[in-house]
Amino acid sequence: MSFQGRHGVRPAEREQPQDFKVDIEVEADLAAAGRTDRLADTVDYTAVRAAAREVIEGESRQLLESLASAIAEKVLALPRVESVSVRVAKRPASMQPIEAAAVRINRTRA
Repeated sequence: MSFQGRHGVRPAEREQPQDFKVDIEVEADLAAAGRTDRLADTVDYTAVRAAAREVIEGESRQLLESLASAIAEKVLALPRVESVSVRVAKRPASMQPIEAAAVRINRTRA
């Protein structure tokens, strides 16, 4: 997924929107959905996308780690999600020739 946000340690990173790429993998028991073919029996992927969008387009944060953690928290709150892996990346203009700075976090429902 790709969204624009204003995040970074340096003030210049928060002045202009930047592109953020978000990859999310969830683990859930999907046996019921396989049998019933009903959205109510699976993880609603539009809700997963909405969680990522809300964080990236929302309040400015300094660290990618903070963004990934906030997304993971929202996704773990969704029904049926047992664990989540979130990768957040951005292409920092000030760090050329680095293609992207990224973090990946893994969280499990307590």
